[in-house]
Amino acid sequence: MSSAVAYTSGEAIFADLLDPIAVPDVALPCRSGDADLWFAESPAELERAKAQCADCPVREACLAGALARREPWGVWGGEIFERGAVIARKRPRGRPRKNATVEPAAAKAGSDHRSAAA
Repeated sequence: MSSAVAYTSGEAIFADLLDPIAVPDVALPCRSGDADLWFAESPAELERAKAQCADCPVREACLAGALARREPWGVWGGEIFERGAVIARKRPRGRPRKNATVEPAAAKAGSDHRSAAA
């Protein structure tokens, strides 16, 4: 049994797992909206969660707590965590492109035409 969970009369008390909030009357975006948004798979949804964290009054404390706990994933304090590390942005699922940049077909055709004329 984990030391953070205590059982009394059949109910688990998880108070030790929750971060204390100095301003309990403030509606925090992560506790008043859709909680799944902060653990979404879609990069666009994670960016939306980060944007909602921008004006949060406990943003620094949230980030510090997540770093101390080594959160494995999610948005904490306006940052994306993946495998316990902060990442700048999450890549979408799927195979990465072979080429870093994709050259438009019209520009490629124009450069081939100029080199042949020279």
